[in-house]
Parts: sequence; C-alpha cells; structure tokens
Amino acid sequence: MTVRAILDTKGHQIEGIEPEARLSAAIKILSERKIGAVLVMSGGHIDGILSERDIVRVLGERGAAVLDEPVSAVMTRKVISCRPSDTVGAIMEMMTLGKFRHLPVVEEGQVVGLISIGDVVKWRVREYESEQEALRDYIKTA
Repeated sequence: MTVRAILDTKGHQIEGIEPEARLSAAIKILSERKIGAVLVMSGGHIDGILSERDIVRVLGERGAAVLDEPVSAVMTRKVISCRPSDTVGAIMEMMTLGKFRHLPVVEEGQVVGLISIGDVVKWRVREYESEQEALRDYIKTA
C-alpha cells in the first residue's frame, strides 16, 4: 500500500502556522484539533514542523516564558517528507529510523497531507484484519 491510500482514507487536511506566531497559539491549535504536530509554513513552503516533543523539550529547558516566543524559535527545522507514491513500509522505516511521528507528504513541491504514526498503525491494523477475514473465508470454503 501507498501513502496516497492512507491520505485518501484519512483526508488531506493540513494544519499550518506562520513562523512568527507565538508558541502559545500553536499549542492552542494542537489542543483544539487534538493533533500532535503542526507544519510551520510561509507562502506555501514548509519552514519547519512543531510537535508535542518540541514543546515539552523547550519548556523543560527554558520554562514557561518560551510560550511568548515565535514558533520559529522552537520548531524542528530539518523536515523529512515523503511522496504519495511511497509505500507504507518505506515510511514506517523512515519514521522508525528518524525517531519522529509525523511526516509531511509533498507532491510536485506542494504539501498534500500529513501522515502520523497513528495513521500508519491504523492502516496496518485494518490491512491485517482484512487479510485475516480473507483467510477465514478461504478456510470456510475449502
């Protein structure tokens, strides 16, 4: 299966925030949308990604005063992305080796979605359940 299949099921919604926005505004978006990361974007271009891990790390290092700082001071700048044509197995390996849980999906220079490790796990569980059901049906008819 491919990333495109996951996005077609999950949707192509992308939550983004400007690099100049305050960290407190980003936290509010994460909380309201019940998501774990937001893309930091300007002019349709990915400048970085801000995850719950980034927030916890910077709060631990610098305290609550960081909430008034811009997202650009806290975000992860090196963003790894994937393509819709990438396989689920390939992105699982990418996420595991890179130790990150969110992966922007880029096609022809445009962000077309964001995949989380939760999306991948949900997809894999459905895939296994379908395989088990097919095997049960096969055994019943044999």
